[in-house]
This record gives sequence, structure tokens and C-alpha cells, in this order.
Amino acid sequence: MWIQVVYENPSHRHRQLQGTPRGERRNRPLRHHRGLPTIGDDCTIQAHAILTNRTTLGARNFVGYGAVIGAAPQDFAHDASIRSEVVIGDDNAFREYVTVHRGTKAGSVTRIGSRNLLMVGVHVGHNSTVGDRNVMANNCLLAGYVRVGDDVVLGGGAVFHQFLRVGGMTMIRGGTAWSKDIPPFTVGKILNIVCGINSVGMRRKGLTTEARRDVKLAYNLVYRSGLNVTQAIEQSGSMEWTPEGGEFIDFIKDRSKRGLCSSRGAGMAAVVEDDDVSELGKYG
Repeated sequence: MWIQVVYENPSHRHRQLQGTPRGERRNRPLRHHRGLPTIGDDCTIQAHAILTNRTTLGARNFVGYGAVIGAAPQDFAHDASIRSEVVIGDDNAFREYVTVHRGTKAGSVTRIGSRNLLMVGVHVGHNSTVGDRNVMANNCLLAGYVRVGDDVVLGGGAVFHQFLRVGGMTMIRGGTAWSKDIPPFTVGKILNIVCGINSVGMRRKGLTTEARRDVKLAYNLVYRSGLNVTQAIEQSGSMEWTPEGGEFIDFIKDRSKRGLCSSRGAGMAAVVEDDDVSELGKYG
């Protein structure tokens, strides 16, 4: 097996590094040396994958056939002479033909955490940040500067506008397009519309009944109380929250310039377990 390293400095030529006789697995780390990428312990790099010398790969990562990590951003403002990077954690799987582009400005980073699964054809644009334990199904596309939290599921073919934020533990329907911030713990069904709380996902992740109820209370305060966003934030300041409910409110407070997704009526809401709907409080 050969790992192909592409030098982004025009003065360097392309170079291939021969792998171990055991085939596709490299058991010892490859560190920066004359512009090589950093590859951690026990990574698997399959045939025709390309890692540029602007890439840092943690331990036990899998990079599938034809994947490209660390290539230049698709941005007219990018200057090829500057140095930017891709930094990746541990235990990720990048399946066939995944692309991850490095930052567009000097010193900037595209960052991916640990234990993520990026399926065939996923694209992570420049300066994006992806947390931990996320699943991105085939052909999911993240534009530049997108921020994805932890424990998120993005359906196949879902596309995300630059600069938007995807909150933790959201579940997004495949084949949808998004241009506004998606609050945590929600279910995204159609263009820029969430349709309830991801109760099943929260239960599977071990969130307590109290935490799930609090998230629903926060959701209903923002989307069902009749208050505008500013008023809902003010109202939330007089209430006590679990960490999960507080995470929802904090996400709303820190919304980007793209604005928030709206919510569709109860008729589209996700199925909710009986013990999740009781004692929701004033806005339940």
C-alpha cells in the first residue's frame, strides 16, 4: 500500500510513502518531517486516499478509498501561499471519497473531533468544526464555517449553508437543505423547519426523564409560547434549567446571523413517549 502525500508548497513535488508489508494498516505514527502529514498510531489508509501535508490525523482513524483530506478550500479568497490546516481526533471513519478542506485564512483550522462516521461522498468545507460521535450519511455536504455539535445524525444528501450551526443531538432528515441555525435536541424535517424534540435519540443517549422534560420546556418556550425569541430568552432567565435545558437556551442566545429555524405545528411532531409529555410546565 502507498500513502500519497500532496505537498501544498509549489516548490515541492508530489511524493508517495511506502506502507508496511501488512497492507493497509500503519501501526507507528508518521510525524511532520519535511512537510509530511501527521498520522497517529494504528490508522488505516486505503488505496488512492490523499492526505496533504497540512493534515494532522489522530489515532485509529480509517480513511477509505479515494478520500482527500487537507486539500485547498474552494474559496476565491484563499491564498495558496499561506498555511492552514485540518486537525482530526481519534477513532473516526472517513469512507470512500470523503473530502475535508483545510482553513481558508492563514493559521485557520478545519477541525473534526473523535468517533465520527462520515459515509461515502461527505464533504466538510473549510473552517468547519465537527464535534464527537456524529453520523453523516452519504453525500451530506457542509459548506464553509459550519459548526456541528456532538451526537448529531445528518441524513443522506442533506446540505448546509455556510456559517450555520447544528446543535448537539439533532436528527436531520435526508435530502433536505438548511440555511439557518438548528437548535440542539431537535428533529429537522423540511427546509429550515424543525418539528419537535428528538426524544428517541435523547433516550438512547441515556438522558434522564428530567433532562428530556427540561429540553421540551425550553423548546416550547421558544416555539410554542407565543413569545418572540428575545422575549423567550428574557423569560428563560427567571427559570432554572438542567444542563440540557440550559444548552438549548444558550444555543438560542448565541444564534448566528443566519437566524433560527422555525417550527412546524404539533401535527408534524416526532413521536413522544408518555413519560416525556407529563409535567412540562406552563408551556407544555
